[in-house]
Amino acid sequence: MSDLPDGRGTSARLSDAKLPLRVLLAYALPAAPLAALGLPLYSLVPTYYTETLGVPIATAGWVILLIRLFDAISDPLVGYAADRMDPAFGRRRLLFLMSLPVAALAAVMLYWPAETAGAGWLGFWGCVVSLGFTMAMVPYSAWGAELVGDYHGRTRLSAFRETFTLIGTLIAIVLPFAIGFEQKGLSGLAVLGIVVGLGLLILGGLTVRMVPEPENRTQERLSLPDALRFLASNKPFLRLVLAYFLNGLANGIPATLFLYFVSARLGLPEMRGPLLFLYFLCAIGGVPLASVCAARFGKHRAWSVAMLVACAVFLLAPLLPPGSLYGFGAICVVTGILLGFDLALPPSIQADVIDADTAVSGEQRGGFYFAAWGLATKLSLAIGAGLVFPILSAAGFDPAAGADNSPDALFALAALYAWVPVALKLCAIALMWTFPLDERMQRQLREAIAPTA
Repeated sequence: MSDLPDGRGTSARLSDAKLPLRVLLAYALPAAPLAALGLPLYSLVPTYYTETLGVPIATAGWVILLIRLFDAISDPLVGYAADRMDPAFGRRRLLFLMSLPVAALAAVMLYWPAETAGAGWLGFWGCVVSLGFTMAMVPYSAWGAELVGDYHGRTRLSAFRETFTLIGTLIAIVLPFAIGFEQKGLSGLAVLGIVVGLGLLILGGLTVRMVPEPENRTQERLSLPDALRFLASNKPFLRLVLAYFLNGLANGIPATLFLYFVSARLGLPEMRGPLLFLYFLCAIGGVPLASVCAARFGKHRAWSVAMLVACAVFLLAPLLPPGSLYGFGAICVVTGILLGFDLALPPSIQADVIDADTAVSGEQRGGFYFAAWGLATKLSLAIGAGLVFPILSAAGFDPAAGADNSPDALFALAALYAWVPVALKLCAIALMWTFPLDERMQRQLREAIAPTA
């Protein structure tokens, strides 16, 4: 196997190589601004546009859902194009580079809205943010999946990337609340948009320069109907993406309602930022723990056990009385650690699932698969917002700061926040507990794809 070229090379034979630390770091760095770009759209932006700019809560939910319907069209097209591109510069590197200015501009415009901005501004720039995010994440994810072919090496790469994802998430939490989340104009959310835009341009450019393009192992090109047919026949993928969708929905609903739950149900509005920070800080510790457990028990089994423990803990949240700072803080610590499993393990399993397709179809279609994966992620988050906001509105919940909500409205908030996600996670566990693609099968697939690697 040849040595790794520097970032100016356009291909590399990396299927089972252990990536140098400098390459791992260069690849993982832009995950931070990408996370800080994506998170606010589901957690902070709806709260800011409803509480500060006065957009009705049900309207905000429908707008987020419409943005995801836009994704349903754009994501598969971006994924298909990502695999069809074959420039000398590198198909993963070029599309990722093209995405950076689009995503940077959209971040500033959505997170620094005009003081008169309403649902139209949220919808338009939300779509541009989503498009820029897709154009970046599809080649970026496929790039990582193709850099390493080893079963456990993929978990290592995923752990590095998701650690920086969590760092970006913490930045997205700290900046808005530290500077001032609720003010109009140059708010903390606006400063976050500026930081994200600069981070994407600087760190993304560094990645393009230093990380090599993986070897394209495509043997033949598939038409779009054939590509869809092979995807539909990939049973491990269908099983994984359904489990991931359900778990993503289970995580997306609490993410959407977290700020409301802490302020309205627990009566701790001043602790929203610190508790959210604690949750994601603990997830950083969960990522290496997930890697250790995956190496010992297998990726799918480690993920399933983590989801099961999260269910047991999260059941307690609606039972907490108002003012339960330490009780809810303990829930944030445990579920935060387990979030590390949700972040590190499914993308590594997804890379293995793509091998199952490549071995049968003859085309390496990481872009197409990660586009479908990303669409499932976005739909789970959007459906969460699109469902819970209208339900809360129907239950009479008022999101305004200091509003006097009825016990029924607060119960609806608590049940949606915790018990509905537990039911969804149990369904995901049922799908993944006996997942068939283990280390032995993945090694056989790699031998079929690249017998000389």
